[in-house]
Amino acid sequence: MSQKTIKVNKLAEGKLPSSVKKTQTKAPIQSGKARAYIAKSSLQKVAEPALELYNKPAHLTVKRSSLIFATVDSQPEWAMTNIEKMRVVEMGLTKENLETLKSKTKLDYSRLSKILDTTKATLINKRGTAAYSSALSERMVSLADIYSYGFEVFESEAKFQAWLERPNSALNDQLPLDLLNSQYGRNEVKTILGRIEYGVYS
Repeated sequence: MSQKTIKVNKLAEGKLPSSVKKTQTKAPIQSGKARAYIAKSSLQKVAEPALELYNKPAHLTVKRSSLIFATVDSQPEWAMTNIEKMRVVEMGLTKENLETLKSKTKLDYSRLSKILDTTKATLINKRGTAAYSSALSERMVSLADIYSYGFEVFESEAKFQAWLERPNSALNDQLPLDLLNSQYGRNEVKTILGRIEYGVYS
């Protein structure tokens, strides 16, 4: 039997000649399905920071007492995701919703019309279940979001409303209430409320 034939037989039997170095190849630990699951999980982890934009503040417990509008979700506006708020806007808010907002905020029609950037007549003359425009509904939800969050942070409607009407050093001694007539101003007020929630005096 030739030397070449002997080597072939040994290879077939799983025996390697001493001249051939043994190398160990590790098989993949995960099956195809497992690798696909891990890849999906990794993508989810990458996406998590973006999802934080839609999440509600983490430190607060949802209380129905801070609810402004009785929506289908029946949860306070500050606890809604942006998608849920968009859904409310798409459905449109009515005169009944406005009256609820007016009652909760203790704002008269004159002040509300200024904050909501519309006329008193537009607010007052709406009848029945007819919805306000999407633009006006969106501003109403935005204002409700601020008040809902403030009621939750201060744990008192009266205390929050008093805070709104005091000059605030973080706002160059402006009244927080005076900033609610623009989205930028509402964002500033909400940022300060977030600082108060985390224990930073403002």
